[in-house]
Formats: sequence, C-alpha cells, structure tokens
Amino acid sequence: MKTKAVRMYGEMDLRLEEFELPEIKDDEILAKVYTDSICMSTYKLVKQGKNHKRAPQNIDTNPVIVGHEFAGVIVKVGKKWQDKFKPGMRFAQQPALNYKGSMASPGYSYEYYGGATEYCIFPHETMELNALMPFEGDSFYKASLGEPMSCSIGAMHAQYHTKQGVYHHEMGLKKNGQLIIMGGCGPMGLGAVEYAVISEYHPKRIVVTDVDDAKIERAKEVVTIEWAREHGVELIYANTAKMEDAKQGLLEISEGHGFDDVLIYVPIPAVAELGNQVMANDGCMSFFAGPTDHEFSAKINLYDCHYNATHIMGTTGGNNDDLIEANDLAARNIIDPSVMITHVGGIDSIAETTCNLPNIKGGKKLAYTQFNMPMTAIEDFGKLGEEDPFFKELDECCKAHKGLWNPEAEKMILEHFGVSVGI
Repeated sequence: MKTKAVRMYGEMDLRLEEFELPEIKDDEILAKVYTDSICMSTYKLVKQGKNHKRAPQNIDTNPVIVGHEFAGVIVKVGKKWQDKFKPGMRFAQQPALNYKGSMASPGYSYEYYGGATEYCIFPHETMELNALMPFEGDSFYKASLGEPMSCSIGAMHAQYHTKQGVYHHEMGLKKNGQLIIMGGCGPMGLGAVEYAVISEYHPKRIVVTDVDDAKIERAKEVVTIEWAREHGVELIYANTAKMEDAKQGLLEISEGHGFDDVLIYVPIPAVAELGNQVMANDGCMSFFAGPTDHEFSAKINLYDCHYNATHIMGTTGGNNDDLIEANDLAARNIIDPSVMITHVGGIDSIAETTCNLPNIKGGKKLAYTQFNMPMTAIEDFGKLGEEDPFFKELDECCKAHKGLWNPEAEKMILEHFGVSVGI
C-alpha cells in the first residue's frame, strides 16, 4: 500500500514523499497514524543527519521516517501477534526501545517505522519489548504526548536521596520536599509541573523559573497556582532575570533551605550552574535538557558535593512503566498534556516546522498526519476565523478550554478534513 511520509535524507534534508510500504511479515503490525507531536530531539536529529548516534549511515539512499511521538489505530496484525493485538485498537507506543543494546528507535532509524506518516509498520522488536500498548483515552493527541510526559515522569522517578552512613538510595523526588524546575515554562517543563503537583512524592513547594515574562504569564494561566494549592502544593513562578541576585533570591524563596530536587530544562550552562548553587544538603540535580554540543559543560561545586552530599545525574527518555503511567493519568484526566501544545498543523507542515523548530515561539507543535494544513498557532485561530467559519468555531472551542487544544477540537478538525477514525 502507498503512504505519505516525511523522510530524512541528510542534514536538514526532510522530504514529504509518497511511496510503497511492503506487505507486513508475520511478526509485524501495520498501523494508521493520526497524530505526531514534533520533538526538539527530531530537530537535533535532522541537524546532525548521519552524525546522530541513532541515524543509519545509508539515509541518503534509504531514508528514515522521522517523528517518534505518535499515536493512531492498528490496521493489520501479523500472525505472531494476533492473540494480543486486534485491528481497530487505538495505540500509544514507547520509542525508547534499546533492543539488545541497539540505539535504533522509531523516528530516527527505520525506513518504515516513524510518526510523520499516514501509515507505518511496527517491527517485531516493538512488540517483544511491550512497547506497543493500548490507549483508552478520548483523543489521539494525548497518546502522542504520553512519550514526552513519560520523559519527565522518568526523570522524577530517577532522582534519589540518601541518609548519612546508609548506602541505600531512596528513589524519586524527596517526599514533601522542595523542587525547582529551571527553565520550566516551556512545553516539557509545564508537563513536568503538572505531574509533580499530583505525584506520589507530593513536594510541598515547586518553584518554576524562566526569564520570559510572556511565557511565565501563559504558564500561570494553564497550570495555575490555585490548582496546585488545591493539591496541597505551593507553586511559585519566578523570573530570575529580574532578581538582583538570582542565587540569593531563589534561596530566600526556599526559606534558606535550598532545593531538594533541581531539574534543569534548558541546555544553558549558566542555568545549570545556578541550579547547582541552590541545592540543599543531599540535594539531587538532574540535567534533563539534551544539548547538541558534545562538549557541553558547566561548573559544579565539588566542595558541596563532598560536604553536603549533593549529587548530579541525568536521564534521557522514560521507560515502559513511565509511559503507562503517563497514558493512564491522561486517560483519566488527572493530568492534561494539552498544556504543552501551542500550534496545530497537518502532515505537509512537518518538514518545515521541524527544520525551523528553535525559531518558532511557543510550545509543542502537534501534527495531524492524515491531512494537509499549515502549522498554525492556536492563538491565531480567532484571526483566521474572521474569514473562515471553521477557524472561528475552532477558536471558540479552544477558548472554552482555557485556550488549549482539547478532544472536542481534535474531533472537529478530523471531521472538517474528512478523516474517518478507525481502519
């Protein structure tokens, strides 16, 4: 069968093409993709091309389908998996496979397996690793956003704390402790804030920093201080650029205690250094943001590391359990990953959007792969609605949900472009 997909041929070389998918083997599954949210990691892949660790060396002749935050419906199941998977099942998927030590992942490494496509083929390793899972939520986009949410969930589960003289790590955020998410008003940071507020760790105080007042104001609107308070958490947004002394200002917010958990969500040395400076005794700092510079580094205080038992670690991606947790929370509307999304477009917008991702303001860019539409800011729907009744209706729908993308809007846009849901 034929499919349209965005494929990578080299550095900053993405092409939307139609080509033939092979017939699936007995140990493969054919899927119809509906949503693919565009990740900064894909931009990093495209910028590096063959130099990326997950990219094959023959992409100039055997291009890979990009996109790894995708969801859709199973269309056809090979004989090996017919007792477990059925056509018509909605799915979410975990792209961090690590199959037998391989770095191959959908959206990076496979000719027929990725998210920026109408249809793709799941190879046997995905099912063997239980990385293909049902999604019971009310929309496809929430399943797409399960992967980025799982990254933050995994980062928080990977934090650890100790007791003096006890050689055992207590995993996770410090319970009833103080958490700071630095550079946290972007899409990934907001998802992390949501999860931290409702998590089992229940930090008593969460501080979210940024240097952009507009981003901070939007963050306050979509993840509100009042909502956090209802969950017993003090949520504080802080612009460190406006502090005379950022270190002192943050320590004062922590009432002189410092922060038990520090998450760095932007790859900026000065931000990592500031985070290191405001750690409490036994504080744990996670460098979450993935840099493209292989020599990226920052100064750390080894005196505090020695005498205050501070520790630094990092994670990349989440595991299956993290994704299951993210999908369950979204399906039950305990968290709303919609806070990440600021733009919506079609499959024809993916290549240009990905290549220019750092220059496009806002949060997550969500692509629907079964139709064409320019990548459009949700906040611009109203302006477009002055001439197009559909965008007027879509704008009203989003405004009724605090200006956020929502399941009703997804249903509207699929119906508008004549996309049927199912096989």
